Amino acid sequence: MAKDAVKPVILWFRRDLRLDDNQALNAAHLSGRPIIPVYINEPAAAGTGPLGAAQAWWLHHSLEALDRSLHERQGELVLASGDALEVLRAVIKKSGAEAVFWNRRYDPSGISVDTHIKQELEKQAIEARSFGGQLLHEPSRLMTGNGTPYRVYTPFWRALEGAGEAEPPLEAPAKLRLASQRPASETLKSWKLLPTKPDWAKGFADLWTPGEQGARERLSAFVEDELKGYKENRDYPAKPATSMLSPHLALGEISPARIWDATRGLSNRVPAADIVHFRKEIAWREFSYHLLFHFPRLASENWNDRFDGFKWRNDDGDFEAWRRGMTGYPIVDAGMRQLWRHGWMHNRVRMIVASFLIKDLMIDWRDGEAWFRDTLVDADPANNAASWQWVAGSGADASPFFRIFNPMLQGETFDPDGDYVRAHVPELQRLGAKYIHRPFEAPKSALDEAGIILGQTYPKPIVDHASARDRALAAYKATKDAA
Repeated sequence: MAKDAVKPVILWFRRDLRLDDNQALNAAHLSGRPIIPVYINEPAAAGTGPLGAAQAWWLHHSLEALDRSLHERQGELVLASGDALEVLRAVIKKSGAEAVFWNRRYDPSGISVDTHIKQELEKQAIEARSFGGQLLHEPSRLMTGNGTPYRVYTPFWRALEGAGEAEPPLEAPAKLRLASQRPASETLKSWKLLPTKPDWAKGFADLWTPGEQGARERLSAFVEDELKGYKENRDYPAKPATSMLSPHLALGEISPARIWDATRGLSNRVPAADIVHFRKEIAWREFSYHLLFHFPRLASENWNDRFDGFKWRNDDGDFEAWRRGMTGYPIVDAGMRQLWRHGWMHNRVRMIVASFLIKDLMIDWRDGEAWFRDTLVDADPANNAASWQWVAGSGADASPFFRIFNPMLQGETFDPDGDYVRAHVPELQRLGAKYIHRPFEAPKSALDEAGIILGQTYPKPIVDHASARDRALAAYKATKDAA
């Protein structure tokens, strides 16, 4: 074997914490070189690590799982903190590595960091190779007939569908040639990713199993038990009808190609409409990254600058009530408490609570986006921003601002028996279905029987929805007239 073939290659893990369908790992494996797996805890200012405290909890357990998988192959994940370029240079110096492989990031800060690192490593004659695989298609691939980025989801979906099936996912190598000499690793415990005093994440483990194995098991269970009926059932938060794969996708414990592949060949037992509807959810993630890649200020600025003049109220007391799930609107409060309890919220309820914050309370969508970033285990720089702007009406192909969700009707439509509310708002557990979504309209006898005292055991509504709706529409009209 040639001398340079035995020099190690650094495999830099980021939001791709898996061995399966990992393009960078596969290339490192095929190179025949010994591999040094590295994960870098980059400074928060780089914007490339976990997006918030909830995702930091997930990252801790995901790194543990990845390290276990590497140990099964006689390897170890090297953990290091600091500026990514400086860490890589230190590992190169210690190991003699002549190459660094990684899978691409598509958020603005990640692109900036990676571009700089590639340039600097190449100056040192270090091979620096990046790979796709975090998306079904590279964001620069799908463009309109005019060669411009897509701004509307439906044509984007048609283009993605027309591009043909994604490449089949790569199986994880059965064996890896892992470097025997590796730099010393920091301890995961020293990174203090887990909350302690208090341990507000103690309920997360009741619902989640971070790591690649947990992701594959969740995908298998979804395809086997829940994909059939997905189109009809996915909007009902009390039903176990969604994939629950989003946090696994967010840190790359499973690839979109692996999920897409799992939906092939099911037409004999799963209606095509269910498969297509689920695939469209994967495509929304692709569209969100398409937007973020081509419009990198998506997370911080109105995509439609006509909304720049909108007069937000930004009332701190209202924002705190929303965050704590104490608005007096049960479906909103249930969603916000589910978020705090499990680091996740059902997608239909995400739209309801976002509409309530933006339109009933007239609080800037960026404040809601920031709160979700910190409290969601599936926080995602593209999905989060694109979805909040969709609800606000300021984004690409957005829902119009005047589409204002009525929280009572949304609850009655999608949680008709109140099971979701009762699961997360225990104060209302004994209230019947007739008033579960509008306890402020219940007669005293019904409240007494349920042990509810409005304003004491459960809050009165912090706003009147009808009046708040009129206020929001007036502000929107003023913004339009001024534009």
